[in-house]
Amino acid sequence: MAKKNPDYAPKSPRGRPHDVVALVFDYVEDAIHVLVAALLVIAGGFVLWSVIATIGAELTKPADPLTFATKILDKGLVLFIIAELLHTVRVTIQERTLVVEPFLIVGLIAGVRRLLLVTAQAAEEGAKFQWNPQGIEISVLLALVLGITVALILWRRFYGRRSSTDE
Repeated sequence: MAKKNPDYAPKSPRGRPHDVVALVFDYVEDAIHVLVAALLVIAGGFVLWSVIATIGAELTKPADPLTFATKILDKGLVLFIIAELLHTVRVTIQERTLVVEPFLIVGLIAGVRRLLLVTAQAAEEGAKFQWNPQGIEISVLLALVLGITVALILWRRFYGRRSSTDE
């Protein structure tokens, strides 16, 4: 009879056909994770190359420092998002479970990134702030960032890192 513990997965006798199918699915799942990780590394390389090319292009011609900083900040935050997603894939492969915290961090970085871009666009010289498109977007982004921050704090408080005595 199986234990009543929800973490306990009943094992079947060795040599059963569904054990082989489960093993094949494990290998396929790992292969997909490795493929996603490889694609993230390639995407990170392209973004990094784009940052270097942008710096080179902006240094050869006179440019507005605010526009230059906005471009570099935008691409730098995309690199952070890619790195955090790569970390999430690594943790998923190691722990064989989906971890929530890195996704909250990626959402937080993406929200802050977009919020910084919208405020930088609203602050550009000659640009006039309009409440209808920009103000509503800034308000929604602020609510999103605050909501994800609260969710991250609650997650860490109630389900976060366990002490070494719990393991």
